[in-house]
Amino acid sequence: MKKMITVALVCGAFLVAAAPAQAAPQDPVRALKAKLVAGHGVRFTEKADWSDGTDTEQAYINKGVLQFDAKGLAAYDIASTAWDEEKDRVIYLDKTTYLSGALAETLPKGKAWFKYKGGGGMPYLYGQILNPTESATLSALLKKGTTAGNKVTGKITFKELDKVSPWFSRSEVSSWPGGTQVEYTLTLTSAGLVSKLWSSFTAKGVPDDYSDYEGSTFIVDTRYTGWGSKVSVKAPNPKTVTDKLAS
Repeated sequence: MKKMITVALVCGAFLVAAAPAQAAPQDPVRALKAKLVAGHGVRFTEKADWSDGTDTEQAYINKGVLQFDAKGLAAYDIASTAWDEEKDRVIYLDKTTYLSGALAETLPKGKAWFKYKGGGGMPYLYGQILNPTESATLSALLKKGTTAGNKVTGKITFKELDKVSPWFSRSEVSSWPGGTQVEYTLTLTSAGLVSKLWSSFTAKGVPDDYSDYEGSTFIVDTRYTGWGSKVSVKAPNPKTVTDKLAS
């Protein structure tokens, strides 16, 4: 199993005899837009697995917070623990990305964070490739999926994601074949908000730089909590930040 860190992330009701009816979820896109308020956001935890088609192993545990503004995702702070217990962290704020953890040995003495302009996409190869905090992305997932009760199951290609999702289009995997299919299952609350998101895709025909991943399947199970709660993503202490690597 390989590991890489980027340097450059509906409705239905059932009536059951002798039991109360399950309320149909509200419109998910409308429910999401109501939560897009500056200084508010959502928290998540997720487990990312890797499979070669025979064996499946846990690759990463990720947890963090996604912060909104009126247009959508504005900032995030994500901490990750790899299968070998190595810890990494990514902060994206004000169109700048800060990385710490695996890069420590390549940074000048006394510095803990490397920063670069840009980012705002999927920060890790082993992370949730779909971002339900993007209204256009959520709308596409709902449109392409099949609804059964509070679950939406479907498939979407990298090419289709690239058209609607900044989270995807700014990530390293956006250079992978556009025909790559992502299978997914959304679970919605009665308020129409995403509470769980499972996704899976297999690397096929990847660029030469990613040849070690050819044939690998990435499976990510994400749980979302605290939709609309107050959150605050802050940049690291400037004294610990550098935009240069040690020579």
